[in-house]
Order: sequence, then C-alpha cells, then structure tokens
Amino acid sequence: MNPLQRVKALAIIQAGGAGGRMDVLTAERAKPALPFAGSYQLLDFPLSNLVNSGVDDVWLSVSYQAESLEEQVRNGRPWDLDRTRGGLRLLMPREGNGSLDEEGFAQGNADELFRLRDDLRRDAPDVVLVMSADHVYRFDLGELVATHLAKEAELTMLVTDLAEVYAEDPSDHAVVQSNRLGRVTDVAYKPEEPAGSVVACEVFAYAPDVLVEVLEELHHELSQADSDRPAGDSGLGDFGDLLVPRLVERGKVYSHRLEGYWRDLGQPHHYLNAHLELLEGGTGLFDPAWPVFTQHPERTPAFVAAGAVVSDSMLSAGSRVHGTVTRSVIGPDVVVEHGAEVVECVVSAGSVVRSGARVLRTLVDTACDIGPGTTVGSADTALDDPDAITILGRDVVVGADVAPGTRVPPGGVV
Repeated sequence: MNPLQRVKALAIIQAGGAGGRMDVLTAERAKPALPFAGSYQLLDFPLSNLVNSGVDDVWLSVSYQAESLEEQVRNGRPWDLDRTRGGLRLLMPREGNGSLDEEGFAQGNADELFRLRDDLRRDAPDVVLVMSADHVYRFDLGELVATHLAKEAELTMLVTDLAEVYAEDPSDHAVVQSNRLGRVTDVAYKPEEPAGSVVACEVFAYAPDVLVEVLEELHHELSQADSDRPAGDSGLGDFGDLLVPRLVERGKVYSHRLEGYWRDLGQPHHYLNAHLELLEGGTGLFDPAWPVFTQHPERTPAFVAAGAVVSDSMLSAGSRVHGTVTRSVIGPDVVVEHGAEVVECVVSAGSVVRSGARVLRTLVDTACDIGPGTTVGSADTALDDPDAITILGRDVVVGADVAPGTRVPPGGVV
C-alpha cells in the first residue's frame, strides 16, 4: 500500500525569491515559471510528482513575481487540484498580521516555514513535504514517506550523488553525510570545501510537530541573542543555515537516495545543458505512466517546410521551421525563417529568427525578434561557464550581432 494512503500529507512548494542567478530570464517572472522542454514550466515537475504520488493537499508559496505563476497554475486545474477540500492553495507574502517577524517577504525558506507555523498547527498533517519549485526530476514521494515512517524520523531528506549523475560542484548545495543505516550525521550548507558529493535535493519530509517546535526554539534563541534584528526577519534564513543542522544534532534525521535524473536549474549553463540532455535521451523525465501535467493552450501542430533541416531537436506546437535547427529546443509558436540557423539553443514561445540569422548556444526568451543576417552567441561558448551563455530577455529586438555572454534585458533593442 502506498504510505500516502494512510497518512495525511501536506506539501509546501517553495517558489523562492528573485532567482538572480538566472539574470534577465527572471527579471519579470518567478523562476519556477521558466519554460522547460518547450511546452512545460519548471513548476510542472514538482506539482506532477505530487499528484502522481497521491498528494492532493498542496500549498504553493510565492514570494516574487506572483502574477507570473497565477495564470500558469489556474487554481490547480491542470493537476486536478481545483477542489473544495485540499487542492492547491497559493500563499502570498503577508503584511499587517500583527507580528513584525512575519510581515513582507520571507528571508529564506526556513524563515518562510516559521511564518507558516500557525497554519501548520491548524491543518495538523501527519507529514509535511517541503520542496523547491525549480528542480526537474521524477520521483514517487511515497518512497520518501515510507522511509520517514519506518525510521520514525523527525526529518527525512531526499539526496543524490552528484558524482554519479551530475557534473556539478557540490559546494552549490547542502552536502550530506550519512552512516550505513541512513542516519544523517552532518550537513554542510554550501561549503567551500565539500566533504563529499552527496547533496540534498531540497525535497524534505518533516514531522510537523517537531518542525514547528524547532523553528520556535531557534527563533526564541535568536531573539534573545539579537534584539536589534530588522523587522520582518526572523533570522532563520535558509533550511541549511540553522533548521536542518539543529535537527541533525537531535539525531533523528535520515536520508533517502534518489536513483535517477535530478537537475537544479538555477543557473544559465545548467538550464541550457539540461535541455541538451533531454535531446540525448535517457533522462526518464517523460513517462506515460507518470505524466507531467501542464496547462496547454490550443495551438496548431508544428510545421517543417520543404528544404528545412531539423536534427536532434524538439519542436513545440505552433512552431514553424523553414531554416536549420540543430540540437535545440523550439518553443510554441516560434518561427525559424528560411536561411536562418539555430544551434544548441533554447528558443521560447513566440520568438522569430529571421532569414539569414544565426543563433548559437543562446537562451532566447519569449517573443524576441532576431533580425535578418545577425549572429547571436557563438558555437565556441563554454557550456560549463554560467557567465558565458548568451541570454536574450523577453521581447528583445535584435538588429545587430550579439557577442557571446551578452545579457539583453527584457524589452531591449540591440
């Protein structure tokens, strides 16, 4: 039996802050609203994992550019979460609720959980699943809950070994060490010198009463130590600053290994590389038995004209290709005109690549117009350098060559 059928599970998806590392792509949208694989958004993956796992009580916490997610989630309809009991609940920044520590934007994901402690008490779930909204993976949350219940854990963390699945620096994550029984013995949050390659996937199963108890305990200690802390900041920061280390000290934190594909797409080169990995196959993200749900507007089928060349690429509905597309992901309603060339790019909805233009190793946001005969980016761009990737924000108009590594803000004219 799926353990989620015999426990009351509440999921909290944390949409995060400004997502500054994604530069111009998140200047006007929340990072979880970023397109992925042409027809999807990043947020679709945690939501789909939850509903496929049988979790139908979901809180989506939005701190930045909330309007960019509201239309996308449509009250949870694409995931069958538009219901009277449970379903999808949008959580917005709070103001004027009587506590200075809880007003305005959260100052980290642990601070955000502290602000929700009274809501957690009222809802009284058996387990709280907390996850980031900008990672792509396929996983049955019932497995995590089963480990959590079997170990009688206060916290169970989903982890992955970057040495096995992902050529990335562990110091960008929380590095986790566990003993042979799976009990977590140490967590180092974004360490300069990581002691290993096993990292937290930012998917957590908490015992709710312990979570609230420890958050309040930490807040009390911080208040006693620093009475001059700015209003609106509990001091709790992110999960790896104080919350998880304190739980690890208590000795009842366990890890559960994620076997398979997992990517954190918080930086431009990871975002581009993940799309290139999709084209190579083997990610396992898309499985008819475990569908990725999303809101699909009505569009005509993709069209490839006579004389066009398309290889190792994904074409979304409504796209029209007359030129050459190589190892690229083409979003909905994108047009690649005759004589244009797109190589190792992500081109998002409604953008047009005019005749004779060349777009190379570039992230093109929605509704851009790349002028005839121009060159954007370079085929020699290093795919492991976050600063090397060329990015065009939404509604950019290109009338001249764009050098590799250039970031053009939304609405810009080159």
